[in-house]
Amino acid sequence: MKVRLINYTKDPEKIVAQSARLCYSALGIEELREKLSDESIIKLVKKIMKLGHYSVLEHATFTFAIEEISRVTSHQLVRHRLASFSQQSQRYVKINKEGLTFIIPKSIEKNKKLAKIYIDAIKKLDGIYQQLLDYNIEAEDARYILPQAVTTKMIISANARELLHIFKLRCCNRAQWEIRELAMNMLKEVKSIAPTIFENAGPPCVLGSCPEGKLSCGKPWSKNKGEGVNE
Repeated sequence: MKVRLINYTKDPEKIVAQSARLCYSALGIEELREKLSDESIIKLVKKIMKLGHYSVLEHATFTFAIEEISRVTSHQLVRHRLASFSQQSQRYVKINKEGLTFIIPKSIEKNKKLAKIYIDAIKKLDGIYQQLLDYNIEAEDARYILPQAVTTKMIISANARELLHIFKLRCCNRAQWEIRELAMNMLKEVKSIAPTIFENAGPPCVLGSCPEGKLSCGKPWSKNKGEGVNE
């Protein structure tokens, strides 16, 4: 899995603080910006996060390049409808004869017998796919034989508010393992750019009790030990 932050709003925390201050100030927009010090930005963003006034977070956007994730995970990810997605098309991009790349879940990979069955099955499907292409079947029809394990590439853009929502759901221990790994990597990327906004990003147990009830994993997050670390 490869996750890179390739673009983002310049000074995301400053634009969030400026937007928040604008709502309650008679000063001009540029004057407001000039008066914001690093210390006041951090203080104001912390206050915004504490009060839950998240609308101003929508002014800060982040764009990620994501590679080597399965179609299983991309199908889950696009359910976050407030984000924007561009994905490599299986209709227009043919898988070359060198063979498709695919994800093997660790639960299968650790069992040599099952791993062989799994890999052989995918290779057989890949062979059928290539045969369909050889018979001049269009890629948009040949792709029907491809498994969900096949890897894909995406570019994703989302504002800070939506990212907080994504991290709340997808960083949880109960999230499916691959999208959880993806969310953890995305969080690590944005936390280096906007540490105050994403200081408490993650599942609900970062700041309070788990809402899962009896389904709780029983392993609350520990933000003090780094991104994605659970005790």
